[in-house]
Amino acid sequence: MLECAPAHAVGDAANAADSGTLARLTGAFNGWRHSGLTNEGEQYVAGYPRPPIDRGAQRFRTLIEGQLKHVDPHARRPPMLVVNGNPTPLYTDEQGFFARPWAFGAGSNSIEIISADGAKRQRMQFYEADRSKPQARLRAIVTWDDPRAQVDLHVITPSGLHAYFGNPTLEDGSGFDVDSVDGAGPGIFSSAAPEHGTWLFFFNYWGNFDSTGYNFDPSAHDRDVITATLTLVFNENTPNERRETRVVPLRKIGDLLLVKSERL
Repeated sequence: MLECAPAHAVGDAANAADSGTLARLTGAFNGWRHSGLTNEGEQYVAGYPRPPIDRGAQRFRTLIEGQLKHVDPHARRPPMLVVNGNPTPLYTDEQGFFARPWAFGAGSNSIEIISADGAKRQRMQFYEADRSKPQARLRAIVTWDDPRAQVDLHVITPSGLHAYFGNPTLEDGSGFDVDSVDGAGPGIFSSAAPEHGTWLFFFNYWGNFDSTGYNFDPSAHDRDVITATLTLVFNENTPNERRETRVVPLRKIGDLLLVKSERL
């Protein structure tokens, strides 16, 4: 769950009671920090279509929780949640509750909620002062746009180490800080000291799931073509930060695509 940190938020989301806001975020608006819990030990407010199921190391995960004030069941697209410039569809339950995991780095971070029609925005900025965890020099983030599909990120290091949901942490200290299988992700792989050489990033359309659990029914999804996004972030929250984005279509269960080959 989210906890208050000794930081100060700024922006139009600073007052949760403001009638103009899009959502009520759980907890005070003065920053968040990792709760120290992992895997199923977290307490969830809500998720879509059920409380989030997480795999992987979940080492530095923080939950972004709250409730949209207005939910339009007929909207052609969902609202968007943008974390540090990374957009992902914000799927909720019927009451508008949501819970999305993220891994925040030290320094300045931002969260923005954009209404489904794009007309309204709610944003907050906060400073993460906890430097007890390694600062990621490389992050690989996967998100997708189907709440009933499960997409996995696979990372191959230059020395041949393979990180994925079945092997979330590697011998070099890198690994998955977040590996969410609830709706649109995210999966977040991080490395504090990325090895020099060629890194490979793959997407696998693993299967679908609903309130009954996982399934491999080829029709049990919301979109015929799932749009999955890979974002690579280098030197996050520093003056040298840069990012690259790749968007790929996934059409059938079992699809395994090489999305990016990156030489560091």
